[in-house]
Formats: sequence, structure tokens, C-alpha cells
Amino acid sequence: MRPTHTVLAVLVAAVWGVNFTVIEIGLDHFPPLLFSALRFLVAALPAVFFVGRPKVAWKWIVAVGLVLGVAKFGLLFIGMDAGMPAGLSSLVLQIQAVFTALIAITFLGERLTGVRMLGMAVALCGVGLAAVDEGAAGPLGAFALVIAAAACWGLSNVLTRKASPPDALNFMVWVSTVPVLPLLGLSLLTEGPSRDLAALRALDWQGAGVVVYVAWITTVFGFGAWGWLLHRHPASTVAPFSLLVPVFGMSSAAVFLGESISPLRWGAAALLVGGVGLTSLATGKSRSARVHLADAPAPGQVKEPA
Repeated sequence: MRPTHTVLAVLVAAVWGVNFTVIEIGLDHFPPLLFSALRFLVAALPAVFFVGRPKVAWKWIVAVGLVLGVAKFGLLFIGMDAGMPAGLSSLVLQIQAVFTALIAITFLGERLTGVRMLGMAVALCGVGLAAVDEGAAGPLGAFALVIAAAACWGLSNVLTRKASPPDALNFMVWVSTVPVLPLLGLSLLTEGPSRDLAALRALDWQGAGVVVYVAWITTVFGFGAWGWLLHRHPASTVAPFSLLVPVFGMSSAAVFLGESISPLRWGAAALLVGGVGLTSLATGKSRSARVHLADAPAPGQVKEPA
């Protein structure tokens, strides 16, 4: 990989990691479901008018939009709003690699190798250690919501693989059109129209900036750059860079939000990242040498996951 391409891969990982800190800031401005709806609305518009028509069947766009956009991000934003720290969220969400592998083994008939089993076991030990750390300082309910978000992400990864979109950016932009109305409806029902209107009326430059970041920088730029790299390099070369996401996530949360990183959390990070790396390595070896853009990792996702 050229040095400039390496820099781009690290930059994308940094963008995705810092995104968790930006979400934390955004939750001070918006209720979680409204914030998530705005994120997808701004990601879809005006990009949907420039990426061309959908290149996969609508059933896959709708399925991924509901599972990834409504369920995964809804649960993540609610969990963080309920007290799950940004840095820890960036770390724990990586367990989606294990959920992806388990779902793919169950429904796609992928092989469960010894290395893959070891990787999943190590990653689960990391989650357990993170749960012990969070249980001593924060709400375990919020922790559980982020774990549930990771499970939904794993399911959306398998759905995306079944869809096999030839253009990751085109697919993500069209997927972003799906969650907007369901999330707005859920926000009105659970967060209340008065709270939503108050948040919109109080919109300032910081609030607008976080929406632009999570929509255009994280989604449009992040997916576009990641897809561009996967067009030019094997997935096994590009995907490991996503292991840097929790590094940037925890670091940015410590710098900008003042979150402390306990020894237990460092241990959890080492186990989770190492386990996900083993799972990714085992999956990469079991696949064909031919790489498809449809297997591109989603933000924060490791190839397989992605």
C-alpha cells in the first residue's frame, strides 16, 4: 500500500473513532432518536441525487436500513444517552465481529475454524472485562444496549453480504434514506414532540456541526474513502486498519470529554482488539482470494467483518 493510501486508511479510522466523541456531544443537543434521524437525513440529502440509482434490490436496502439504521444506531444512541461512555462504546461495539461470524456460520454455512473460535473467545473475554469495569462505574443497562446494537450491526453485515452491493457508497446513501421516517416516528412517540421541537429550535452551530460530522464526514467521506481503498487493495490489507477505531475512540474521549481509561479498560481493549483481529484473520484465510467491494467493512467494523 502506498504511503498516501496508508495515511488515508488511518484517517478513516480516526474519523470513525472520533465519531463516538462527536455523538456524545450531539446528545447534549438532541434526543437520541431524533439525533439519529437527523444523521441519516443529512447523510441521504443531497447525496442521494448524485450517487445514481440503487444498484441492488430494494428489499436489501430496506432490510439493512431498518436493522442498521433504526435498530443498531437507535440502540447505540439511546445507550450512550443513558450513560455509556463514548470511548467504551467505541470499544465494545467491536464485538459486532463476533456476532457477524456467529450469524454467518448459522445462516450462511461458513466454517468455524479453531483460530476463529479462539478469536471469538478472546473477544468475549474482553467484553466481560469491560462489563466488570463499567459495572463498577456506570449503568449496566446502557452497556447492554450497546451490546444489542453490536448484535444488530452483525446482522446487518450478513444482510449486506447477501445483498452484495457493487458500490458501497451508493448502497450506504440509499440505505440512509430508510431509517429517517421510522426514527422520527419513534422519536415523536417516545421522546415527545415538545422535546424534539425544543431541540430543533435551540439548534446552534455546534449542534449543526455534529450532525454534519456524523452524516457527511463519518458516513459519506468514511464509506467513500474506505470503498476507494478496497477497490485498490485486498480486503486483508485494508481491513486491519479498522482495529484503530477504538484506539482513536478512547483517546479522543479522554482528550475532549475527560473520560478516564482504567487499567481494566486497557485490558479489555487489548483482549477485544486481539480477539477481533484473530477472528478477522481466520475469516480472511478461509475465503477465496477474490475480493468483492460488497464485503467492505462498515464504520468501525473489522473484516470479517467492515
